Amino acid sequence: MFYRDFQGMKLSALGFGAMRLPVIGGDDGRIDEASVLRMVDTAMQNGINYYDTAWGYHGENSELVMGRALGRYPRDSYYLATKFPGYDPSNWGKVEEIFERQLEKLGVEYFDFYLFHNVCEMNIDAYLDDGKYGIYSYLMEQKRNGRIRHLGFSCHGAIDVLKRFLDAYGENMEFCQLQLNYLDWTFQNGREKVELLGERGIPVWVMEPLRGGKLASLAPEDEEKLKALRPDEEIPAWAFRFLESIPSVTVILSGMSNEEQLEKNLKTFEEDRPLSEEEQAVLSGIAEKMLSAGTVPCTACHYCVSHCPMGLDIPRLIALYNEHAYTGGGFIAPMALAALPDDKKPSSCIGCQSCEEVCPQQIRISEIMADFAERL
Repeated sequence: MFYRDFQGMKLSALGFGAMRLPVIGGDDGRIDEASVLRMVDTAMQNGINYYDTAWGYHGENSELVMGRALGRYPRDSYYLATKFPGYDPSNWGKVEEIFERQLEKLGVEYFDFYLFHNVCEMNIDAYLDDGKYGIYSYLMEQKRNGRIRHLGFSCHGAIDVLKRFLDAYGENMEFCQLQLNYLDWTFQNGREKVELLGERGIPVWVMEPLRGGKLASLAPEDEEKLKALRPDEEIPAWAFRFLESIPSVTVILSGMSNEEQLEKNLKTFEEDRPLSEEEQAVLSGIAEKMLSAGTVPCTACHYCVSHCPMGLDIPRLIALYNEHAYTGGGFIAPMALAALPDDKKPSSCIGCQSCEEVCPQQIRISEIMADFAERL
């Protein structure tokens, strides 16, 4: 295991994510605790010292199981992270109640790392309304009291949401957890988000390094290209090597669902092997080809916007459509759209095709909006 420096600490480059733990009978709420105990033992023995869980993972059972698994070890032998579940509006006024319960569930007196969970379009106003909900004030108080050692946030929102949060609280944010991989480097504006955080001196924690498993295997011709460059490297390892090549990336979280995945990841993280420029170029080409299949080639020129009688932000809606279509569903697009007024959603398109008359890419925007509304 190799490590990255953070404020005088050595954090394992591979973090143990507890969102996709092994389960019984396919039931996400029934964690296979015996398997988790074995996996944590293996992780600890092989140098993983960073463990990430959250209130809502596995039907609110992840914190309980991880608390029991880690409770068998000295408290100073691992770093523990969990999050305030602001993705759910019903939690916005319960920060103290939830925080105290999390300490109980995990059986600890303090959290090494604590996060605002999933800063996004849907909750940014609530997170920033400290007078009404007091989330920020309460968490800062817990940090002053030593019950939070390091405060940060995770973000699935667009870059303007990230900027709003940083403008308000960035001075006191010590790290940011992003969905980042060689697809989302361009697809989710990952490069721009990393650069924005870099301007503030905020290091990056990574979630979804394999894009929900999409990067664990590739088309045969693409795997051949990578094998020609590194014959001994497994295909999933390329996703990790890409992230190792980004200087501000500190911890790469992997949600491992079985012992085999853990063993393979441990082998990958035995040494730091960042990509060369040539290797990055090949990987970038593979990502571009993957993203071109089934997505709409919008360049966000905004010609369409001035011709839309409904005032729809068409480029943003198409970007969300691409995310939803490529992922095969998921939560990001519905989450972002939930923050929009009803008259600014895809279903508000009247199919007049005025936008299509000025689209340089000749995109059939009215058909895209109709399909998006139906998918949702």
